[in-house]
Amino acid sequence: MTQVSRQQWGKVSGLGSVDIWVLQSSQLKVEILTLGAIIRSVCCRGKDGQMEDVVLGYDDLEGYVSDKRYLGAVVGRVANRIAQGRFVVEGKEYQLDINNGPNAIHGGLWGFNKAVWLATGVEGGVKLTLTSPDGDQGYPGEVEVSVTYTLQEETLTAEYQARSTKTTPINLTNHSYFNLAGQGAEDIYDHQVSISAQNFLPVDDTSIPTGEIRAVEGTPFDLRKQVLIGTQLKEVPGPGFDHNYCLSLPKDPWTERHAARVCHSASGRVLEVSTSQPGVQFYTANFLDGSISGKGGLKYGKHSAFCLETQNWPDAVNQASFPDCLLHPGEDYQHVTRLTFTTV
Repeated sequence: MTQVSRQQWGKVSGLGSVDIWVLQSSQLKVEILTLGAIIRSVCCRGKDGQMEDVVLGYDDLEGYVSDKRYLGAVVGRVANRIAQGRFVVEGKEYQLDINNGPNAIHGGLWGFNKAVWLATGVEGGVKLTLTSPDGDQGYPGEVEVSVTYTLQEETLTAEYQARSTKTTPINLTNHSYFNLAGQGAEDIYDHQVSISAQNFLPVDDTSIPTGEIRAVEGTPFDLRKQVLIGTQLKEVPGPGFDHNYCLSLPKDPWTERHAARVCHSASGRVLEVSTSQPGVQFYTANFLDGSISGKGGLKYGKHSAFCLETQNWPDAVNQASFPDCLLHPGEDYQHVTRLTFTTV
């Protein structure tokens, strides 16, 4: 049985009050903010029985208001990058704000992560809703969005839904940073990861997919069998992993399937991810640089966490061979991601 409670957590100038919702089962305790539909914490047991918070974040609301790394947030309308911030829909070109090198990322300068969502309790969880007006951050159509978090024993489920008044690209995900040793641990080098993908997307020097769908076999990106993250990072070119893994190909993109497993042997904690999204972005916190003061005043440095952002493929609105990311009027956008925390 999951207990659900809420309380006011603070106020944001111009946006109003922010609540914190607490979901607690016999296995997990999860905190959700109405700001950005943020997963603020996930507390789970290790093999020693001790509860640890495994999600990076901040002690106070101001940390999240000023955050630039999307810690724990739902990002949208479109997660990940759109090349040059430009796309064409139904013959009309749209220009978004540029906020990641030459590209647009995670919905724009004022994306869903900076909005206060409306929240209502549901059985075992909370449903958060948001109205994104026509033209929001440059995107067409008024979009009604919801994410419902529910907790059942050791599994946290996120169900996303949206409808739009105009054809618009949409790609929602959660951007939680995890460290299974506990959110204050220095790095993730002692974590083991496997991702159930035969292919990944190579990227250019601005992290936009080149259009190639490349087999992982024979590359440092082959994570089909469990590997030690610290060892594998030495093989990957650049600062680390920040790549989309193709869980499915365009002909069958929307079936729920196992995506990834991460194990931290020292604590015994295991995270398993399943999703109906066609991709997952594996990111090793390459751009955390010690400048962020997180919970308890801890400094979050490079490779101090990992993200598994279940998503459509990046820049899909500009790449015809990728799974379709357009939501048309009268259609329902929906997908589900499940995070299961266990021990070995």
